[in-house]
Amino acid sequence: MEIAVLDALTLGNDVNLKIFEKYGNLTIFKTTSEFELDNRISNADIVISNKVVLNQNAIEKSAKLKLICVAATGYNNINIEAARRKGIVVSNVRNYSTEGVAQHTFSLILALENSLFDYVSNTRSGLWAKSPVFTMLNHPFNEIKGKKLGIIGYGSIGRRVAEIARAFGMHILIGKRKGIVYEGQERMELDVLFRETDILTIHTPLSDNTLNLITMRELELMKTSAILINVARGGIVNEKDLYAALKKKTIRAAAIDVSEIEPIKPENPLPALENLLITPHMAWASYQSRIRLIEGIMHNIDKFINGQGADINLAI
Repeated sequence: MEIAVLDALTLGNDVNLKIFEKYGNLTIFKTTSEFELDNRISNADIVISNKVVLNQNAIEKSAKLKLICVAATGYNNINIEAARRKGIVVSNVRNYSTEGVAQHTFSLILALENSLFDYVSNTRSGLWAKSPVFTMLNHPFNEIKGKKLGIIGYGSIGRRVAEIARAFGMHILIGKRKGIVYEGQERMELDVLFRETDILTIHTPLSDNTLNLITMRELELMKTSAILINVARGGIVNEKDLYAALKKKTIRAAAIDVSEIEPIKPENPLPALENLLITPHMAWASYQSRIRLIEGIMHNIDKFINGQGADINLAI
């Protein structure tokens, strides 16, 4: 079989992609543009892609393609219906990044509540060395024990975040989206969640139902002391509204690991905000997470070769 990895650079240089040679002739591309895509998948039986968009046109042009392995959980970059019409199996990998994303979520929460980067900056600039006393108290430092953590998206990552939060002594509020029937865990209407939460963290997939889930309306429901964390997908929080809300202190602060367009555009005004932390979509990418991801892709290829199928499983 012919196997093509379309965007190896997104998986890092510290993992071994040549392990896929066991399945056939392997071609590894660091990146693939939309202009290069048709040629690179024209002879492939299996395609491995993280973020390269395989739209209807590309899928319909593919001559031999039998399996698309999404090197991620989210698969919004694949035209699923076009793949199904051609009998192409699409697989994704679930739960590989749970620990890394949960850990990064709390890195961002603690960085904001401890004013971590402000204090580090003060030390590096020599401001602490000029202090008349041994300590500095010129930025907020708030304990998270007793605070209400609102969670939107209660899959494996949301549940892990809740588990860690309980160890900190936080109170957990779980959001309930309209039109979805939930079983088991008690959930709260989102408008109530926005009003009551001290820290809001998002762990839901991007879909038609979650696009612009949080706009100025929702941000204005939140406490002025609240902070917002988005390590899920850009587009769930409307960026223009987030910028306006942070600019006028509708909420105190936010931290995001994602943006609507990635990499973030140079002209995007968000990075200039002092009450916003931005990391470059790396919460998913701990070394251990990426190893589990590759193992998950291999598991899906093995299932496909053995005739067991490897269809999409949603991680909600």
